Amino acid sequence: MFELSVETTFSAAHQVKGYSGDCAGVHGHTYRVKARVKVRKLDKIGMAMDFRNLRTELDKAVTMLDHTHLNALPFFKKHNATAEWIAVFIYKRLKKKIKKIVSVTVWEGSENAATYYEA
Repeated sequence: MFELSVETTFSAAHQVKGYSGDCAGVHGHTYRVKARVKVRKLDKIGMAMDFRNLRTELDKAVTMLDHTHLNALPFFKKHNATAEWIAVFIYKRLKKKIKKIVSVTVWEGSENAATYYEA
């Protein structure tokens, strides 16, 4: 079994609705995102998949979020704009293009992260 991952960052504003504290107000983060894929076999040239393809799809998903107010996007009108739901948003976008995706991790700052995967 092989696991590959790519990472990127994006910056966005959000507010956590229903939270009693500073995060209830609009504030911003530079988020770090990691997308992971797993494969059982390598292709004929010895690759699990092309890193470039994974990065391209991750960049497309993140571009939709970069420099926005997340709460204004349709998905986040239904779901609170937390790191957990951001991970779900990106995972669902990637899953449409990359069937081998296993998880997406979103860091809100350097020490706090949420990971989404389907069981």
